[in-house]
Amino acid sequence: MAFRRRNKSYPFFSQEFLIQNHADIVFSLVIFILIGLMFEATAKTAILFIQPQYNVTTLSPEGEVTLYHYGWKDCATILFYFFIAIIFHAIVQEYLLDKVNRRLHLSKSKNTKFNESGQLCVFHLVSSVWSFYILITEGYLLHPSSLWENYPHVHLRYTVTDVLRYEEELSRQLQYICLYLLHISAAYLLNLSRVGLVLLFLQYVSELGFHVARLFYFTDENHQKMFDLWAVSFVFTRMATLTLMFLAVGFGLARAENQELDLETGNFNTVLIRMTVLLLVCFTQSWLLWKFIRFQLRRWREFRHEQAVRKKASTKQPLRSLKRDSLGHHENGLLKAENGASPRTKKLKSP
Repeated sequence: MAFRRRNKSYPFFSQEFLIQNHADIVFSLVIFILIGLMFEATAKTAILFIQPQYNVTTLSPEGEVTLYHYGWKDCATILFYFFIAIIFHAIVQEYLLDKVNRRLHLSKSKNTKFNESGQLCVFHLVSSVWSFYILITEGYLLHPSSLWENYPHVHLRYTVTDVLRYEEELSRQLQYICLYLLHISAAYLLNLSRVGLVLLFLQYVSELGFHVARLFYFTDENHQKMFDLWAVSFVFTRMATLTLMFLAVGFGLARAENQELDLETGNFNTVLIRMTVLLLVCFTQSWLLWKFIRFQLRRWREFRHEQAVRKKASTKQPLRSLKRDSLGHHENGLLKAENGASPRTKKLKSP
């Protein structure tokens, strides 16, 4: 299966070859893993890449429910879903973004930004809908106290574990990659998955608005009001994140009876860990707000500078020079008298 027609070929296993054919290589690895499920000798190894291994079956009013918790074998599952994300990335680029780019005729720099926003727009849309569905079905939005009650939340449903693993395949920029991996890993390993899921939903909705605004801006530069809507949602997301973290971690977990570190049960509800988590979130949100304020101030200064330049250009238009003579003045190549009439040469009569 080839995702893109390529006119130029490179030597096998060279850097250019791997970059150009990475989607085809990853797709072949996924097919190889799926084929391994068909044979009894390799099925046990292949299932490690597809399904979480640490499961517990419990009884509920609905019947038997299978729940999951984390372990070192999840690395194979994360790797498999990383391959799946690369394949979807290539599909979106080939069958959606490239076709739109051919119609828009963007410059090289705008084309790169358009592709980036298009990819992240699809990612944040899928992640937002998926996270919102889990929040509704699990009742986390209707009952906010469930975010910290009965901690530690060791066992999770399959959809929740899948989201937290899939969300690690995120942004292209190194700073944001590290921030996302740090926060998602902390929520996953400290059994704060419920709070982390709500925060991810808020973040993805905000990021979705930003990349949608960029897409509209690249298609028509007059569409700038959507950036103002994104700015409001960005500040709201920062405030909501801080409020939720102080409510769940600072007050909810602080009132729990068991506040001793227990690695076997997965209880990390101690004063030191709570303070570390709160400081990490506060530092991250403050850093994002600082960058946002700097960007808005720079944008405001550039706008004021452009307005000042336009005002000076309109007030300093050069006046037309007038050449006067004894009869009048010249204007646009025509001879005009002082009263505006065209003087005629008088005929001299002989006495």
